Amino acid sequence: MALTPAELEEAIEDPQSQEIDSKYRLIILAAKRSKQLQRGARPRIDIDPTKHKATRIALEEVISGKVKFHWKPDGKEESAEES
Repeated sequence: MALTPAELEEAIEDPQSQEIDSKYRLIILAAKRSKQLQRGARPRIDIDPTKHKATRIALEEVISGKVKFHWKPDGKEESAEES
């Protein structure tokens, strides 16, 4: 289910996940996931990919916690491999 524009804006401004500590990290993760979607990965949320762009789908996936990632020792994040 897609978030409304107001809900999406609120989630970007105040991420609820403990791992995502800033809106900048949220955007970086969504950008990496968006590339995966553009290269053929299937969405991990129930949303019509023909009606929504990959960037919107990726952002909603990250906000809902469907994209797993871990931190590397040098401080850079790495999104999970595709399933």
